[in-house]
Amino acid sequence: MSRLLTISVAVLLLAAAALWLAGPFRNCCGARPEPSRTETAIARRLRSLSMPRKAHDQKNPEAETPEVLKAAMHHFADHCASCHANDGSGDTEMGRNLYPRSPDMRQAETQQLTDGELYYIIHNGIRWTGMPAWGASDYDPETWQLVHFIRHLPNLTKPEIQEMEHYNPQSTAEREEQEQEQKFLNGDAPPNDKEKK
Repeated sequence: MSRLLTISVAVLLLAAAALWLAGPFRNCCGARPEPSRTETAIARRLRSLSMPRKAHDQKNPEAETPEVLKAAMHHFADHCASCHANDGSGDTEMGRNLYPRSPDMRQAETQQLTDGELYYIIHNGIRWTGMPAWGASDYDPETWQLVHFIRHLPNLTKPEIQEMEHYNPQSTAEREEQEQEQKFLNGDAPPNDKEKK
């Protein structure tokens, strides 16, 4: 009996190892592979179920005005675009390497969410993703304003995207390079030329 049990255990271990190496469980904890359709569907369903009904039904209390939209656009460029891109596509180095990937917020999966759902996601974040919680602990008008901007993403114009680039975060090296370019354009000699003289 013990020999049969040993053989059975060995066969089960070999089968488990073959399954692991051959397929769906390989790299199960890495962020590089795309989530499967099933995993994506389950995650979206769980996200939906985890939101309180009150959040789903909330209406945006902030009026949508050109000033509010512009302020939200600048806020998005400064705080959100590193993962979501200025145009909301998610096509950034950070967004492409998150697991799951940053969504293309111009598409139906985001645009069909209610205002309250968008607010809840921004305000509370989403566990097991790269989406952190943002904003003040209670009422947060900036987050409501961002909801208006997210609705505007499918209609974003090239001039708006160019304006947003001025508000994107920059590294010290990028700022210094920009300053040197501006000095050069103003007629100043590059730093290396000054040192040679």
